[in-house]
Amino acid sequence: MPAHPLRRLADYASAHRARAWRAASFSALNKVFDVLPELLIGVAVDVVVNQRDSFLAQLGVVDPVTQLWLLTALTIVIWVLESSFEYLYALNWRGLAQDLQHGLRQGAYEHLQQLPPDAVTRARSGRLMALLNEDVNQIERFLNTGANDLIQVFVSSLLVGAVFFVLTPTLALLAILPVPLIVAGAFWFQARLQPRYAAAREAAATLSARLDNNLRGMATIQAYTAERFEAAHLAAASDGFRAKNADAIRFSAAITPVIRMAILLGFVATLLYGGVLTLRGELGVGSYSALVYLTQRLLWPMTRLADMTDLYNRAMASVQRVLDLLDTPPPERRRGPLPKPLRGALAFRDLHFDYEGRAALAGVSFEVPAGSTVALVGATGSGKSTVLKLLLRFLEPRRGRIELDGADIAGIDPAALRGIIAYVGQEPFLTDGSIADNIAYGERAPDPVRLAAAARAAEAADFIAALPQGCAQPVGEGGAELSGGQRQRIALARALYRDPRILVLDEATSAIDNETEAAIAHSLRSAARGRSVLVVAHRLSTVRHADRIHVLEAGRIVESGNHEELLAGAGQYARLWRLQTGEGLD
Repeated sequence: MPAHPLRRLADYASAHRARAWRAASFSALNKVFDVLPELLIGVAVDVVVNQRDSFLAQLGVVDPVTQLWLLTALTIVIWVLESSFEYLYALNWRGLAQDLQHGLRQGAYEHLQQLPPDAVTRARSGRLMALLNEDVNQIERFLNTGANDLIQVFVSSLLVGAVFFVLTPTLALLAILPVPLIVAGAFWFQARLQPRYAAAREAAATLSARLDNNLRGMATIQAYTAERFEAAHLAAASDGFRAKNADAIRFSAAITPVIRMAILLGFVATLLYGGVLTLRGELGVGSYSALVYLTQRLLWPMTRLADMTDLYNRAMASVQRVLDLLDTPPPERRRGPLPKPLRGALAFRDLHFDYEGRAALAGVSFEVPAGSTVALVGATGSGKSTVLKLLLRFLEPRRGRIELDGADIAGIDPAALRGIIAYVGQEPFLTDGSIADNIAYGERAPDPVRLAAAARAAEAADFIAALPQGCAQPVGEGGAELSGGQRQRIALARALYRDPRILVLDEATSAIDNETEAAIAHSLRSAARGRSVLVVAHRLSTVRHADRIHVLEAGRIVESGNHEELLAGAGQYARLWRLQTGEGLD
């Protein structure tokens, strides 16, 4: 049986345990001094009514005026202490909430970075955004106020109950009669609210994913005049979220009225039965006054159980989701060193890989000698990009192996392996910073000489120089301020700035015009000297100068050779070449 979310949160936050105990102690002490003024009211009434026969007179303070001065001094001390502990518990709970939400968000994000990119894609970016923001914030809100409220209701019930039993046990039993009903009702509501709030959080994640998807695809939505179509999709997701929330609200809204009716029983019992005892002379006027006030102190805070239960259940649903992500195990990988000396020779041996039972690679074998350029071409779905994902250790082969200078990369630390590889994808990722930030990605102090050389090699120097701020020009979110071709050239410059031993290009010139592609191809031939280059391409003009070209079809290599050999072979490569260039077509 899985652990309760509160236990899981406590285990996760074990490093903050001392601070949590300190905050809880301040909450308890604040409530102790918060209850004492009601007792002083009873003592003050006793002084005024009984004067030299009062409770304080029996303790040796006989003069009534002196008794009032003593009560005034005690009141000041109690209020100062109550206010001080309120400050201290707020400081500690809120500080703990801030530290824990920071740790959870950072930990969850760093854990995501250890998972394969495909796992993140399957989880949906909108759902992950809801988890990293709203769910973490929900936990913070509970720690800010909810934990303190729960502790103070418990401490208040113990203190007030003890005073009742000291003064009149019979009346105490009547006053606390509603408490078991209130607590049982709170647990009954809690058991039914938690799954409803969990469903509401999932619906919120679905809505967030839909919004994220539509915002990223707004140009396509408008181009296809699909605004009403997508608005209907969003409305359906929003209605689903509203319905799940409404289901939870029906229960949470009923808690306070039910609790108020139970509180009424205890208050009426104190008011009526205590009054009768006072009239009979069996209970002092001061004690009766204190008990009436204390009944409020005992029972009225329980009306907040509605808010507390609501906040608690929302937080526990969020805890479950965040810690489930943190408990997702990353792939088990060995952490061996890179081979030495490092030459950059690659060998792909009998690779097999399946996507959910569908074969993507079926016995692919080829080599990339150190310093050579090898290309993979073929139709969409032929397995080209899967080979690159296996090389980068984003995926693990079902069978077969990839060797780097004769060593199986399965035994090499993935971070060390990726450190010698520069990857350029078809849809390059740009961070929301300057052009320099993106070319020297991951470095806080870019080398201007290397940056300029990388920009020239990627044929990006001219367009960068034409920008108002040059390399300091912001690229916008995801590179929105640049064209598709400019983004790809920045991504190429980033790869070359890294000065990698192995360069991997996945359709890296797909968004570039023919003239720029030719210029980049010339620069890449210069940049490729001394490096191993693995290129995936649809446009065969990109790979015509490769040392070796492999044609993939349905996860298998069906042709291999250089450009001239493959054209002479009159096979699939030759057909694709004629289709793309128009040679030999009527």
